[in-house]
Amino acid sequence: MQLDARKLLFDMQQAVQRITRFTGTGTFDSYLADEMMRSAVERQFGIIGEALSQLNKIDPQLAQRITDYRKIVGFRNVIIHGYDAISDAVTWDIITSKLPVLAAELDQLLV
Repeated sequence: MQLDARKLLFDMQQAVQRITRFTGTGTFDSYLADEMMRSAVERQFGIIGEALSQLNKIDPQLAQRITDYRKIVGFRNVIIHGYDAISDAVTWDIITSKLPVLAAELDQLLV
């Protein structure tokens, strides 16, 4: 694996860990009530999507090993360019149902 690819995977892993730490054992209601948390989470999703987009440019086969990699990059685009269309419910669903899958895949790729 190229050093640049490894760094991008590591950056994604760190962002996933931050989102997990930020949201902790919280609930959707606590997420809605904390504007700073929502902002921080969205920033980390932006990092994940951008790193994955860059990974896809330098090593498409590696990027494709990540489940829903195109959707992840698309979500980054919504966060960055369509900030007014972000659904907190969709974001929370991604945190609770999709982020654990991404975390496991990144852990496996970085072994």
